[in-house]
Parts: sequence; C-alpha cells; structure tokens
Amino acid sequence: MSIYSKKPSHEGWHKSTDLGCDLKTVLSSDEHMQAGKEYRGLLCLDSDAIVEEFISRDAHYTFIETVTPTACRRNPKLFDGEHITLTRWNDGSIRLYFKKLKTDAGFSVDGFALAVCNEIRQALKGLVE
Repeated sequence: MSIYSKKPSHEGWHKSTDLGCDLKTVLSSDEHMQAGKEYRGLLCLDSDAIVEEFISRDAHYTFIETVTPTACRRNPKLFDGEHITLTRWNDGSIRLYFKKLKTDAGFSVDGFALAVCNEIRQALKGLVE
C-alpha cells in the first residue's frame, strides 16, 4: 500500500511512504547498511518480470550504491545560509558553523541575533519536518 502526498514539500521534493515493501541493497562500501551513514546510488522499483525471486503483491525496491566513498564530499552541506552553515559528518552528526561576521556601519547585534535564530530554525525545520 502506498501513500503519496499531493503537493511538493520543499522546493520540488515530494514525500511518499511505501508500506509493506522490501528493499534489496547492493553496496560496494559495506556488507550491510550502517545506521546513520549516507549512501549514494540508485533506488529502483522492481517489476515482477525483472525480479522473479521476489514475486509478491508488495512493492520491491533495489538500491545500488554507485559512488565510491572517496568520491563523496567529506562533509556535505545540508543548509547554506547567509550567516550559518549546517553540515553532516561521516558519523551522522550534524554540525553548525557560523560564517564570517561582517560588522560594517549598519551592523546591529539584535538584528544579527534574530537573523541567525531564523536561519537555524529554517535549517532544522527542513531536516526534522
């Protein structure tokens, strides 16, 4: 059974949930998927004709890892704002970095703090929701 959203969630992305499905992985970096680790590759919905070993009414997917770990960016950016950057490390943790502080003639401490607060909320909201 699939549940698909009718409207895009974030800038052209669509969320969907496929219940009761099987996922077969073909990995080059690990024998089994590791919790919190990101894998790059292709996710395909298998047809019954192609994957005869999994014939059933439930959906069957195959994920094939296509990129070697050395070719991936070391700490990919999850959010790149005017004042902050959020990155994901190899261990799955998320780190927040402040960009260079520009204290020109129109600088306001309260305005800067509010802008940083809004960017942090925007970045985390995109990850959690």
